[in-house]
Amino acid sequence: MEQGSLPPTRQVGKTSLRLPALGFGAAHLGGMYRRVPGEEARATLDAGWTGGVRYFDTAPFYGNGLSEHRTGSYLIDKDRRDFVLTTKVGRYLRRPADPDTFDRAPWGGGLNFECVFDYSYDGFMRSYEQSLQRLATDRIDALLVHDLDAGAHGDQFEKRLNDMTTSGIKALEELKRAGDIRAIGMGINIAASLDNIATLVDLDFIVLAMPYTLLDQGVLHDGLARCLRDNIGVVVGAPFASGILATGPGPDARYGYVVASDAIQDKVRRIQAVGDAHGVTLQSAALQFPVAHPAVVSVIPGAARPSEISNNIASMQAVIPDAYWSDLKNEGLIHIDAPVPQAAGRIQTNAMA
Repeated sequence: MEQGSLPPTRQVGKTSLRLPALGFGAAHLGGMYRRVPGEEARATLDAGWTGGVRYFDTAPFYGNGLSEHRTGSYLIDKDRRDFVLTTKVGRYLRRPADPDTFDRAPWGGGLNFECVFDYSYDGFMRSYEQSLQRLATDRIDALLVHDLDAGAHGDQFEKRLNDMTTSGIKALEELKRAGDIRAIGMGINIAASLDNIATLVDLDFIVLAMPYTLLDQGVLHDGLARCLRDNIGVVVGAPFASGILATGPGPDARYGYVVASDAIQDKVRRIQAVGDAHGVTLQSAALQFPVAHPAVVSVIPGAARPSEISNNIASMQAVIPDAYWSDLKNEGLIHIDAPVPQAAGRIQTNAMA
């Protein structure tokens, strides 16, 4: 593929939105785990663009606005017709009551703004309008309801869920009817939400942060099957399972955004051993595996350094022998029914060939 040309894409549900198989999740640019210097963030985005990345996903929450600022400041000089940009609603930002003592956690150097949960019509519209300005654009391709998992909201969960289903969703439907966005999505972190929250409103696509990876296919026969049946596109938002499938096992390896348990570490070692026997890297398998499912339209791994996004592009293009997947199934390391890539039908990505 020539530099700058648009790659093969996959349609998102019944919408006009099409996504490439490989995108970029911009959470790290907001300071996930560590502060990312501005020059490094820009170099990372530039490495992705040069490699053919044309789909960028961010959120107000990432670095309390920092990720959107950095993504927007890079893309401002690109032709808006040449890329897809998505962000999220459910939080808007405001000045903290005491900026001098404000705690920016969990972000390693995010902006000094407070995130306010609001899933109402007005909250979604406020979030959307703020994002337009931070991203320096007049068009966002899709908006996703962000982090409406029960565990994140305590005794406010039922109220916020009601706000979303009776009020907030109307804002997204209105924006879609007007052509301001092309698709409505929802970001989901836990398997249960795929069945008991995502079913409450009409969605075009879902970003799954953890429930379907090389390490876990528990939603294969229920949540993913329903998405396929109802023509709801799926984007896998954490194909590296928040870290361990990129780094491999080790004392600091993360799974589900915390240090990985001994059981998970052992499973990854066994997957690695199969890969070593076939010359397959853990990263290549982790990125290519989810996209083999017919409901999945894209994966959006994060990166905080130019080398990381370049490695993601190369890993997505690597040829993996069919025997590798067979051995994983024979050893019970992936579900026997899980669709897997075929070596003869190499995955087409948004990276330059």
